[in-house]
Amino acid sequence: MAQKHIIDENLTKNATQEQKLAAKFVNCVMKNGKKNAARKVVTSALLIAEEKVGEPALDVFKKAVDNIRPAVEVKSRRIGGSTYQVPTDINPARQTALAFRWLINYSRGRSEKGFEKKLAAELMDAFNQRGGAIKKKEDTHKMAEANKAFAHFRW
Repeated sequence: MAQKHIIDENLTKNATQEQKLAAKFVNCVMKNGKKNAARKVVTSALLIAEEKVGEPALDVFKKAVDNIRPAVEVKSRRIGGSTYQVPTDINPARQTALAFRWLINYSRGRSEKGFEKKLAAELMDAFNQRGGAIKKKEDTHKMAEANKAFAHFRW
């Protein structure tokens, strides 16, 4: 049986952390296997954000994602017939995945024309601590803070 070789993308071989993060974000934006289209959309959105903010595109992207990353979340735990919302810490990979998901979902819900402009606007809002993705993070943190009394049910 032939060996299956895993081919690394050219971008991730000698890439910086920000470039790897951007490559992973392209994969999250991609629909129906159209990676080139997703790459063009993300690249143009980063260039728009770079023009408007005045900082390098990858720095804007990294800071926006770091601003969106949640530290805690609540998980349902059933104990003695009652269901409690138990606050738990999130590992870094899940933090990044949630940040990407929220950024993409709230970008798609914006009213601008074209996904590049929607994504650029949401990136700039996240960079400036505004927008739907930041509100989602704050809501998640508020819910965890409100249910702090059930932290002893953590597993």
